Amino acid sequence: MDWLASLAALGLEVAPEAVLSLESLADELQHWNRRRNLTAITGREEILEKHLLDSLSLLPLIKDSGRLLDIGSGAGFPALPLKIARPDLEIVSVDSVGKKIAFQRHIARTFGLDGFTALHERIESLVAHADYHQRFEIVTARAVCSLGELQAMAKPFLVPGGRLLAMKGPAGGQEIDALGGPSQRSDRVLTIHRLKLPVSGASRCLIEIEYL
Repeated sequence: MDWLASLAALGLEVAPEAVLSLESLADELQHWNRRRNLTAITGREEILEKHLLDSLSLLPLIKDSGRLLDIGSGAGFPALPLKIARPDLEIVSVDSVGKKIAFQRHIARTFGLDGFTALHERIESLVAHADYHQRFEIVTARAVCSLGELQAMAKPFLVPGGRLLAMKGPAGGQEIDALGGPSQRSDRVLTIHRLKLPVSGASRCLIEIEYL
């Protein structure tokens, strides 16, 4: 896969040093995956596209510096690629599987990712921590649960005017329909962004919900 061409195909601008770090992240994930089975995606080309490029597709939706919470991040996606590409972001990544958080912490140490915290927690437990209430401008999640459940999970952590960025597959629009309400209400604005990954052609649906 032509990595730089794939970034360009999605209109993504990433600093050269970040591109090298992202490639190293793919190598580290492959290495750890042989011993610890962190992800079902094991080939380097697939990792580059379906983990890294997929994660970076959020970049156009993140304009300003701020604090981001990634719910159910697994081995660190989209949290780790976003932090590497946007070191100005303060990111907290949450997952309930210890070996996946261990990998994220290893990457944070190895790459010197200041302002990156990987928490071994269930998101339901994190709600009980008052320090995290209304702390984040953005909450992200990739294929974690239904959109309705995700909205309920995210809202306690968002500052007023914060946004939920939900990463879904091609059926993401059906989840919006299942909510049974209008896409724009007095308390939120919902926007759908659709894209295709440049090599596999896999469809993605990014659902952006701004809480007014």
